[in-house]
Amino acid sequence: MVQNFYTDDAVLRRILKNNLDPHFFEFADRQLSQFGERVAGEIDERARHTDRDGQPKLIKYDKMGEDISKVQVNEGYLKTVQETYETGIVGYPHKVIPELNEKGNYMFSYAQGYLLSQSEPGFYCPVTLTMATAYLIDHYANAELRAQFLPHVISTGEVELYEGATFLTERQGGSDVGANEVKAVQDGENYRLYGEKYFASNAGMCGVAMVLARMEGAPEGTKGLSLFLVPWEENRLNQKLSIRRLKDKLGVRAVPSAEVEFEGAMAYLVGDPKQGFRYMMEALNLSRVCNTVASIGIMRRAYVEARDYAKDREAFGGALTQYPMVQETLVNLITKLEVETYATFEVVKMFDDVMANSNALDEEKALLRLYIAIMKKETAEQAIEFSHEAIEMHGGNGYIEDFVPPRLLRDAQVLTVWEGTTNILGLEVLRLLEKYQVHEAFLKDLNQRLSRVTIKANDLIQLVKRGMVELKETVTKLSQADDQVKLMYPKKLAKNMSDLFEAVVALEQIQEGETLNRDLAIAEVFIHQTFKSNDYQADPLALKHFDLLVNQEHPVPN
Repeated sequence: MVQNFYTDDAVLRRILKNNLDPHFFEFADRQLSQFGERVAGEIDERARHTDRDGQPKLIKYDKMGEDISKVQVNEGYLKTVQETYETGIVGYPHKVIPELNEKGNYMFSYAQGYLLSQSEPGFYCPVTLTMATAYLIDHYANAELRAQFLPHVISTGEVELYEGATFLTERQGGSDVGANEVKAVQDGENYRLYGEKYFASNAGMCGVAMVLARMEGAPEGTKGLSLFLVPWEENRLNQKLSIRRLKDKLGVRAVPSAEVEFEGAMAYLVGDPKQGFRYMMEALNLSRVCNTVASIGIMRRAYVEARDYAKDREAFGGALTQYPMVQETLVNLITKLEVETYATFEVVKMFDDVMANSNALDEEKALLRLYIAIMKKETAEQAIEFSHEAIEMHGGNGYIEDFVPPRLLRDAQVLTVWEGTTNILGLEVLRLLEKYQVHEAFLKDLNQRLSRVTIKANDLIQLVKRGMVELKETVTKLSQADDQVKLMYPKKLAKNMSDLFEAVVALEQIQEGETLNRDLAIAEVFIHQTFKSNDYQADPLALKHFDLLVNQEHPVPN
């Protein structure tokens, strides 16, 4: 059993060392070592309890029959809330880290989220919602609202914490947010909300909720939606909002997801009333990165569980790891995991850069949206695949709740749905192609990245370049097709793009030094697995590199 999710992960440490200033890395390395141990220990134990026996409960009425709509969570969950938020996972992208005397960034926050998701992806959902809430208040609320609420949302223990929530989904709309009907009626300088949100996560635990609603007289569709800040507790106590029921979900049972009814809830307008949907879509991009990070966290835990079980389990006279098909599975998993982790944090780096640049070009913003969409889609699907493979590796034990993989699979299933289904993400890619010709910026970025690869790996580079040519040809053909044909291919196009991006990132990681052989092996396996998976190999790469990639300890950067 892994005792510390951070110190056991040389890839994450390498990423942070390469992307943080030395003094920030020293701080992050120390903090994440402590957090990684806690997540692998106490937080993991609490997560198991919450999933099995300690799920949130709705206390609908008090003893006098009054509707109080109170959500009750277990004490262990509350302890995890306290310990996690006090690390600055939400706060430090918005305020100074006292020990460093400088503001944090999303690279550090997402590293924390990656570790947390290996034990508690369900709780990383409220963290994500609080991050989105902090972003919206910090960027678009007026000075009065910002002063009143932001210190609580980004609290690291100095003031009362207000967790956040973002309420979009309505019964009749779902992914079609433009069909939303919740009404905002003006009441003096503020507003009252009426209507229902059908899938409202972190309901009852949030201090504030960011809600899309339609003002009287506003146009139909997304252009008529405005963004409002709704204080939870004062409206609950005044019976201006209520919870009809908590959702009985397949997984991520730690987070209370509810049907919420607004019955004149006090709400404060945030920003331009005509820009509410755009604001929420910006926050959605942040949440999609969180979704991606949660996915690779599940992938990491699934791989570790599969690897350790295969090493310990004997069958037919030997450890599972001596059998070629098991070796192939583990090599393919570790290869995909490491490359996808590097690629995810490349997107995080872009996210940090664009978010910090108020003068970012439309092309840069569009390219970031593309990377977020294709990586969210790919990692979410891989989280399910990895969880399945972990179950398969455990055999019958993999289906038993005493082991970790069943929980991973249940939690992973929602990641293809949250923050946009694969169909919605495919449509996002298509819109970016048609509006910004984003494939041109994408291919330009890949070529620039390839030009920085200094190690001779011509055969691998040529496979990737061939894929880039094919992508360009496909986009040209689609641009000339009718709409029905175009709408058949966005998911396939997104998959092609994520494959190419990850392959280029794999090549970028090849560096001289003690990691050289391993970097080359990872790139070789990944690119062949991605672009030549059907080819017969007389000397299979999975068997050739098994000992190096699975058995040997990954070199840790000094």
